[in-house]
Amino acid sequence: MFTGIVAAVGRIESIKPLGGAPDAGVRLTVNAGSLGLDDVALGDSIAIQGACMTVIAKTAQTFDVDVSRESLDCTAGLGQTGDVNLEKALRAHDRLGGHIVSGHVDGLGTVTHFAPVGESHELRVLAPREIGRYLAYKGSITVNGVSLTVNSVNDRDDGSEFSINLIPHTVEVTTLKHLAPGVKVNLEIDLIARYVERMLGASQDGSN
Repeated sequence: MFTGIVAAVGRIESIKPLGGAPDAGVRLTVNAGSLGLDDVALGDSIAIQGACMTVIAKTAQTFDVDVSRESLDCTAGLGQTGDVNLEKALRAHDRLGGHIVSGHVDGLGTVTHFAPVGESHELRVLAPREIGRYLAYKGSITVNGVSLTVNSVNDRDDGSEFSINLIPHTVEVTTLKHLAPGVKVNLEIDLIARYVERMLGASQDGSN
C-alpha cells in the first residue's frame, strides 16, 4: 500500500527486453534520485508513476524491476526512459499524508489542459467512462502516483473530465510539471469509492 505522496523523482535509465517474443516484458533500471535505498530489500515494492513494482536487483543508487507486457500496455510512462515519480511502500507506523493507494492502475486518462492559474496550475484530465463514476467533488484521485483532490467533474459523451488545482510545491517535486495536453497519465480511483459501489450494488440486488 502507498499514500500517493511522492518521495522522490527518479529516472528510468535503461529498458531491456526480457525475451524476443512480441509479448515479452522488460526490465527497467531506475535511478532512485533522492529516494534512498538503504532500507529497501529485494522483493520490496516501490510505486513508479503510480504502478506498484517489485525490486529484483539494486545498487547503492539504482534498482531494477521487471514489467510484464500487460502492465506496459495498461500504463503510461514505463515504456521509455525519463523522469518518474517514486514512493516506497507504506509502513504500519507511517503517516497517511495522502490517501490509501494500492499501486494498481485502473486506467489511463488524457490531459486536456495544463496551465498556470495565479501561483498554482490547473490540470484537467479526461478519464474513461468506467472510471468517471468513481470521481466526486473533493474526492481523491491518484494521477501518476500523486494523491490529488478533485475540484470538479464534467461528465461527457466520451468520458468524464475532472479538474485539479496543483499547488507550486506539487508541481516542483513531481513529474506532473512535464504534463501537456494529449499526454496519457496513470489513474487509480479511491479505494473507498470502490467498496462503496460494491456495497450499494449488493444492497440493491438483495445480496448479503
